[in-house]
Amino acid sequence: MRTPEGVLYDLELDGTALFNVENAVAASAVALSCGVDQYQLRSGLKSFAGVRRRFDYRIKEKNLVYIDDYAHHPQEIASTIESVRFLYPGKRVVGIFQPHLYSRTRDFADEFASVLQSLDEIIMMPIYPAREKPILGVTSSMVLRKMDSMSKYLCTADQVLELVPALCPDIVLSLGAGDIDRLVPRLEETLREQML
Repeated sequence: MRTPEGVLYDLELDGTALFNVENAVAASAVALSCGVDQYQLRSGLKSFAGVRRRFDYRIKEKNLVYIDDYAHHPQEIASTIESVRFLYPGKRVVGIFQPHLYSRTRDFADEFASVLQSLDEIIMMPIYPAREKPILGVTSSMVLRKMDSMSKYLCTADQVLELVPALCPDIVLSLGAGDIDRLVPRLEETLREQML
């Protein structure tokens, strides 16, 4: 990292998303300007365990990685997928996405379809409505129909638990801001039982 006082070498941030690297650079600059020395900075960065539901490793084994992320906007999803592809080149990535809000799904349907089809397999869950009432014609299926990929599925949470292991993924990525977080521990347990 280049600073006004010189270059700091050998800074480590363990296997995290590219957006976390960018955030770490900004946080490091602030810390240094507040008087933190380079040794404290190195220690702090190396011990950073991440933030729950932001590129949150649930399983990190040689033959299987499961990452959960709160991403629910197309740009956030794109950043998360880009990081996975950077860290795990050539690996088969199965993504599970639960859209959040009918209005957001309607407004960004094309962007969701474009970003999600960069995954090897995409599993869509029904829209989490939060505070909204359904909008006629706005469904997860609407987004799936916009994808060119043939490797796409619409599933309930229970169906996800059956389908994901059957797809034999290298990387599993769950995305969304709805109640998909309730699925995460169940999926982690299923993957550990069936794939490790």
